[in-house]
Amino acid sequence: MLNRVVLIGRLTRDPELRYTSTNGIAVATFTLAVDRRFTQGQQREADFIPIVTWRAQAENCAKYLGKGSLVAVEGRLQIRSYEDRDGQRRTAAEVVADSVQFLDRREKRSSDDVPVFDDSLIGDDDVPF
Repeated sequence: MLNRVVLIGRLTRDPELRYTSTNGIAVATFTLAVDRRFTQGQQREADFIPIVTWRAQAENCAKYLGKGSLVAVEGRLQIRSYEDRDGQRRTAAEVVADSVQFLDRREKRSSDDVPVFDDSLIGDDDVPF
């Protein structure tokens, strides 16, 4: 049997970092927007997929990723059920990441905390054409 998911997309918001109450293990969650290959009329569509990371990877994601960051995620699809505040049984689907690769280059943050690429890091010798 095989349960393997590979996604490339952009974060829709900054990762949310928490720690488990029982043993203090780091867990980060974020949503990944992944474009679909086809379009609906003139509009491209995207899927918004919840991602869960654990331990050091969770702390690294929370520290280095932000809204709009481009990442590759490899992991497994997990379907879980839980009871909401009203006692209703709910089901959630999420990808539990084994690996998160940061695909953007390092960025400088501007004063309004929007990622801005630092073009000074690229010289004429770095451009392949």
